[in-house]
Amino acid sequence: MDPFDTGAGGILRQPKAVWATAGASVVAFMGIGLVDPILPSIAEGLDATAGQVSLLFTSYFLITALAMLVTGFVSSRIGGRKTLLLGLALVVVFAGLAGTSGSVGELVGFRAGWGLGNALFVSTALAVIVGAAAGGSAAAILLYESALGLGMACGPLLGALLGDASWRYPFFGTAFLMAVGFLCIAAFLKEQPRPARKTSLLDPLRALGHGGLASAAVSAFFYNYTFFTVLAFTPFVLDMSPYRSGAVFFAWGVLLAVFSVIVAPRLQRRFGSPRVLGGSLVLLAADVLVLGYGDHATAVACTVLSGALIGVNNTVYTELALGVSDAPRPVASAGYNFVRWFAAAAAPYFAPKIEEWTDAHVPFVVAAVTAVLGALVVVVRRKTLTGEAEQPERHTSGDAVTALAN
Repeated sequence: MDPFDTGAGGILRQPKAVWATAGASVVAFMGIGLVDPILPSIAEGLDATAGQVSLLFTSYFLITALAMLVTGFVSSRIGGRKTLLLGLALVVVFAGLAGTSGSVGELVGFRAGWGLGNALFVSTALAVIVGAAAGGSAAAILLYESALGLGMACGPLLGALLGDASWRYPFFGTAFLMAVGFLCIAAFLKEQPRPARKTSLLDPLRALGHGGLASAAVSAFFYNYTFFTVLAFTPFVLDMSPYRSGAVFFAWGVLLAVFSVIVAPRLQRRFGSPRVLGGSLVLLAADVLVLGYGDHATAVACTVLSGALIGVNNTVYTELALGVSDAPRPVASAGYNFVRWFAAAAAPYFAPKIEEWTDAHVPFVVAAVTAVLGALVVVVRRKTLTGEAEQPERHTSGDAVTALAN
């Protein structure tokens, strides 16, 4: 069946509830890269250092990591609709407050609250879309993947367009768009059936007792350090206007979306997940090394190119994490993401510190080393990662969305 078919069950023939949730998902994913092109502007406006401003990512993802233990607990008790609305309400409040910040400390704190709201929303949205969609899960998953890719690509653009006038405007814009999403979901989405078994706070940690899932999580931890060095530290190295930086990260996001949704599943079917992942991680290590030591034009090109490699990695990691153990997929995903998001919190903090201690090249050397360490974990623990995740029929690009959604 062609998911783009306009007949019953096609991607374009979905209930209003599905479109409302997908639209809000686009804005939620935009929030991840929204601040990229305005990081230098925020530093200038609040008289802050690069290290202080990078804490916007650290606080956001630290809370996101901890929230992985909470989202399933909450949604299995109050239901998907109420969890989505709670998450959206938190984003509206804290994104709006972020725009009023008078110091970098206030902004970092409000960004943490934003991270909690976003975690509650995006970790629940896929299940809600699949449950409300017409014609089964295939079209719903593709719609959600499209929302993810569009959000990751457009976040830097929105940040650049609004941030060119003031660094505060992107935060107010996000709050407004999420408020619209809140109203749409409140109006069009009915409550979804609750799971038969309630999720406990410790279920994701128990799932990490499986060797394959733990191996995927540890490897992804190292990879995420590399990923978020590129995302959070590179804007300072490029030192471009918001418009130019937004264009660079828009191109980065487009490649990320295309390679995550289209290219990665085809590579997996042909070569197998560990081989694709190991090769992609080594290429990413080489890319960030060249980024760190090349001239300005080379750094721009390597930044954009990293989006393709990151897209492949996101998909393959999630396929491994969700297919390698016998834990329910939401629980396995929560445990896996609990581990890997800590690296997303660490990289934005340590990369500027390493630059202060050494020079601007060394943070990228460290990022290259962590990518290689991720590849080594895949090689050494290959046997624990080649169970169900290596079966081609389990490879659906739909699973890839959980890599950022959770």
